[in-house]
Amino acid sequence: MDKLTFERRRERVRSLMRREGLAALLVSLDANRFYLSGFELHDPQAGESSGCLVILADGKDWLCTDSRFFAAASRVWEEERIFLYRESAPKQVGGLLRDKAHGVTGFEARHVSVEYFDLLSPGLSLRRADGLVEGLRAVKEPEELRLLDAACRLNHRLMDRMPGILAPGQSEADLARGIERFFRDNGAQELAFASIVAVGANAALPHAIPGQDCLGENCGILIDVGCRVEDYCSDQTRSFWVGDTPDVQWSRHLDLIRAAQERAILAIRPGAAMSGIYGAARKYLEDAGVGELFTHGLGHGIGLQTHEAPSLNLSSEAVVRPGMVFTVEPGLYVPGSHGVRWEYMVQATEDGARVL
Repeated sequence: MDKLTFERRRERVRSLMRREGLAALLVSLDANRFYLSGFELHDPQAGESSGCLVILADGKDWLCTDSRFFAAASRVWEEERIFLYRESAPKQVGGLLRDKAHGVTGFEARHVSVEYFDLLSPGLSLRRADGLVEGLRAVKEPEELRLLDAACRLNHRLMDRMPGILAPGQSEADLARGIERFFRDNGAQELAFASIVAVGANAALPHAIPGQDCLGENCGILIDVGCRVEDYCSDQTRSFWVGDTPDVQWSRHLDLIRAAQERAILAIRPGAAMSGIYGAARKYLEDAGVGELFTHGLGHGIGLQTHEAPSLNLSSEAVVRPGMVFTVEPGLYVPGSHGVRWEYMVQATEDGARVL
């Protein structure tokens, strides 16, 4: 993405700020900061930040960071508008806002700790502005769609290889290491998230952690993996059977979730409620008598983050807009026995949906 792309995005944010009566917006989520500036997609680790972005109604925005990141910030931002904090980030960012923001400042409450807020807030008029940037990110630009397609194609290549690779005696951990190696050797920056490789009964844990359990002679395996290509993520799940005699219940459950997935995808159209798309899959599984085994939402948005807006679940208030990209991933889980899940990445179009 070039600088003009980030500038256009900030202007769109400014338009939303005017609508909300905000003089400034403090952007704290790392993915939002990157989306609007091109600076540092990932914060270093939990509890540590590369910085924040101050969007001002007058167009004179500030990138706030510390001296470790000055050189990186200078590559994407004018040096005279880089604000370096040297002691307490929230206190000094608060001082910048008191000096530059003449009115209400919006902030991302979901991504600011209570301690940060207490140090930031003296002398400021603050208002929650959660979801302002995420709402823009939910509808992908053409270049974002191109990059999501590229990441997804690499995931497809991996999944197409898996039936010829899986064999009795392989451990979950060894398979997970091989998956990461394949992604990195074929152009991915990194994993999009920690791989889920779950053999047999472990697949009944939707977020199983790969361990030393091994594939047997006749055994199911669930593989949920993704990669990041040029900053954009993929996410796909497949359930495979290793051996010549698939378990009857396992096979039935796989058929049911794929049929439920098809019904959900057919329900995708502009203006459709995300809760209704979830409902289409759930109703099918409930009518088949297995609704209680479907224990999670139907999917989630994907882009710079693996999990972002919108959510596809019963409580979601979001509706489909063309350009959204999200997963559709029904699953059925029988504790102590097996689990199956099948996941597609789907783009909402002007007249329906496109599977990436």
